[in-house]
This record gives sequence, structure tokens and C-alpha cells, in this order.
Amino acid sequence: MMYRFTFILLACLSSFPGMAQKPLPELWNLRVHDDAHVLKQETIDALESQLAAYEDSTSNQIAILTLSTLDGEPIESFSIRLAEKWKLGTQDKDNGVLIIVAVEDHKMRIEVGMGLEGVLTDALCNRIIRNEMAPAFRRADFDGGIIAAVNGIVAAIGGEYVAEDTDALPELSLGARLGIGLGIYAFLGLFAFFGLFVKGGWGWFMYVFLIPFFSIFPAFIFPSDLWYVPGLAFIIGFPIIKFLVGRSEWGKRMLTKMNSGGGSGGGWSGGSWSSGSSSSSWGGGSSFSGGGGSFGGGGSSGSW
Repeated sequence: MMYRFTFILLACLSSFPGMAQKPLPELWNLRVHDDAHVLKQETIDALESQLAAYEDSTSNQIAILTLSTLDGEPIESFSIRLAEKWKLGTQDKDNGVLIIVAVEDHKMRIEVGMGLEGVLTDALCNRIIRNEMAPAFRRADFDGGIIAAVNGIVAAIGGEYVAEDTDALPELSLGARLGIGLGIYAFLGLFAFFGLFVKGGWGWFMYVFLIPFFSIFPAFIFPSDLWYVPGLAFIIGFPIIKFLVGRSEWGKRMLTKMNSGGGSGGGWSGGSWSSGSSSSSWGGGSSFSGGGGSFGGGGSSGSW
């Protein structure tokens, strides 16, 4: 596909003098390189053993690298350069897979050898990134995310990965999610503001009406274990603020102004609106080295 040629072109361009290139780590007979120091030692040991056993039974080679940052290099070009250096997979089968996670950059990629592209497709890689890796990484659970990614890759190669794509929209960056969230909450906040300063039942109607919105939206925009906090804060905070508004001098003036239709923009009246450092750890397993496999840009990238 065209984007694969783009990835290869990026890698080639980055080799010219004057182009910034992040140094590539050595393989050092390791399948798991935790250069970002985000994995537990028991996770590294378990993955080394699992991947060694998987290679013995299938000849497929899977390697993992976590690093702090890509130093501005696109993850696609860095990944293909590293895959070509490590030469994962056998020379006759090109059956290697490389998982890269750049922690500070919030980026990840699954690079697939040419011999596995038919079973570990770009779409499946994208689904594994979005369903298995990204949710765990948002919780800072790098052990769980990488273990789930390995299991998903093994299942996909065996034709057994059946997890549905739970995201209706393409994966959004943290900045995009924050922008959408701020826009939605600014809109909801406008209604909450009027609810605070409207007398009678309309203010409390607005309060009840807004509870589901403040409670549900965070689960979609900011997936985390604390998605319920905005809704809980609104449920508790609105009555308290409304109580204080009715007893402060500033609040009384605002109530009078808002409910008397004063001001240049109009107001509420009777309930209606009136116009107006790098290191790796050995965790066991057999000696490991790349077997000469080739990569052609297959796989997928993502962020969290």
C-alpha cells in the first residue's frame, strides 16, 4: 500500500546526513528491552519465557522495546530502521514482529514482517493497539498493555483474535480529547450557570437534567478509572454552590439581575427566556538473535 512506501521513504530520508536519527539499541540476545523502565522484572521474565517458547513452536520471533522518547523521529521510520537492524524472523519466512512503545511521546507501533502480513494484517494490528494497549497505557499499566498486545498478536497469527473494535471513532490524541472535553463542558457549564441563578423549580430542573451529561461524557472522552469524578463533583457541588449563591451579597445581586430580565442580553423570567538512561534486563529463556527476516512497513501505529 502507498502508506507503507511512505514509511520506507521516511526511513530512507532519515539516513541522509543532517537528518536527526535516534541511535538504535543492540539486540543483545534479548526479546524484551525495557529501556524506559516501565515494566516489572517478573513481567520481563515471563515475556522472555513466553516468547522463547512461542519461537520454539512456530519459528515466529516477537521482540519488544520500550523507550522514553523518539527525540522527534516518526515512530514509523524508527521502527522500520530497528526492525531491519534486528532482522527478526527467519530469512526464508520473514516472520518477525516488533512492538515499540515510546512512553513520553505516548506513541506505539506494531511492525510486522512481510511473511506475517497476510495473517497479522494492518487492521488487526490497529485493533490490538486500540483495544488492548491504549486502554491499559492510559491507566499507566504498561505491564498489562504489553502482555495483552503479545497475547493478541499470538492469537491473531493463529487466526483466533476475535475482539471487536470498541472505538467508533479513530483514536484521538490526548490534546484532541482535551479540546473536545473542554468544548463540551463549556457548553454544559453555560446551562449549569443559568441553573444556579434561576429561581424556583427551573434551576433544579436544570440540575437534574444535566446530571446524566456530566456523568456519562467523561467515560467516552477521558477513559480512566476516575471517569465518574466530574459527575460526582457536579452532583455534590451544584446544590452547595446554589445554596451559597442565595446567601451571598454578590449572589443575591446576580439573582435579582438574572430573574428581572436586566442587563443588555435579557434574562430568565418565570422560567422562560426573554430576548434581550538506556538499559535492558535479562529475564531468562534461550539465546536470541534475529534470523534475517525482512520488513516492508506492514503493521500499525497508535497513541494514547
